Amino acid sequence: MKILSLKLDDEIFNETEEITGKLHLARNRYINEAVNIYNRVNKRRLLKNQLTKESAMTSKESMDIIHEFEKLLDDN
Repeated sequence: MKILSLKLDDEIFNETEEITGKLHLARNRYINEAVNIYNRVNKRRLLKNQLTKESAMTSKESMDIIHEFEKLLDDN
């Protein structure tokens, strides 16, 4: 486990203290879970951006292939 020094805005800290108190959850555990969720969200966002970029790069070739298949079907 890594030790981390963290500065939080007062509002975020106070809200965190309130929530962790109500949940009877250690602040450290709460922040670990929050960062884990945020990492998963951002991994999905990065993957979506990558797939969108790669899809755009191959869309012309895909359309060309579809047109070739359509020509073959029309010939039969």
